[in-house]
Amino acid sequence: MKKAFLNWSSGKDAAYALYLLQQQKEFNVEKLVTTINSENDRVSMHGLRKELLLKQADSIGISLHLISLAGNVPLSDYNKIMEKETLQLKEEGFTHSIFGDIFLEDLKQYRLQQLQKVEIEGVFPLWQKDTAQLMQEFLSAGFKAITVSINAAVLDKSFCGRIIDEDFLNDLPEGVDPAGENGEFHTFVFDGPIFSDSVTFQKGEIVERSFAPVKKQDDNCFKKEPEAWDTRFYYCDLF
Repeated sequence: MKKAFLNWSSGKDAAYALYLLQQQKEFNVEKLVTTINSENDRVSMHGLRKELLLKQADSIGISLHLISLAGNVPLSDYNKIMEKETLQLKEEGFTHSIFGDIFLEDLKQYRLQQLQKVEIEGVFPLWQKDTAQLMQEFLSAGFKAITVSINAAVLDKSFCGRIIDEDFLNDLPEGVDPAGENGEFHTFVFDGPIFSDSVTFQKGEIVERSFAPVKKQDDNCFKKEPEAWDTRFYYCDLF
C-alpha cells in the first residue's frame, strides 16, 4: 500500500476520509498531521484542546505529527513552515497527503500547488460528494461528533456545542451546507468505527471571539478578499 499521512483537523471530514481509506486499502495512513496554535495550545481553527486531540489519536491508533503555528501567521510564513514539515515527512517515506476537502476548488488547487513543490501527491477521498448524502453516510457508519466552532455570520450561538445528528441537520438554516464545507461550523469527532474507545469529554463554556481581517498578500491564492473573510465565531470549550 502507498504510505500516506492525513491532514487531521479532529473533525468529521478527516475522520470519514480515514474511514473510507481504511476500507479501500490502497493507502496506509501512518500519521495524522495537525496544526496547533502555539499561543493557546489548541487545534488551529477548531479551538480544540491538545489534550483531547491526543486522546483522539490514541483511540484511533495512529501517531500524531504536530505542527506549531502562531495564531495569525502570514501565508508566506505558513507556506515555508508547511513545506519544511512536508519535506520531513517525505524523508520518512511518505508519498501521499490526504485531505477531507469536498468542493472548495481554490483550496484544492492551492494544496496541490504546495505539494508539487515537494513531490508529494494529494488525495481527496470526499471530493465532490453530495454533502447531504455524505452526512447521512457519516451518521449511518456510527460516527459521533459535536460542534466546537461556529461562524457567527451564518449560525447563532445555539448551534455551538451541539451533537451532529438528524435534528441538527434539520435545524440548519437554508443556504448552510450540511457538512459546513463553507466554514459554517467545525466539529470534534469522539466516536465511530475508526476508534477503539469513545473519547470522553465534558462541555465547558461557549465564548464569542472576533478576529481582525487578514491583510492581503501577493502569495495568497484565494480569490476571497480579506475584507470578506468572516471574523466572528462562537467556540465551545471541551475538556
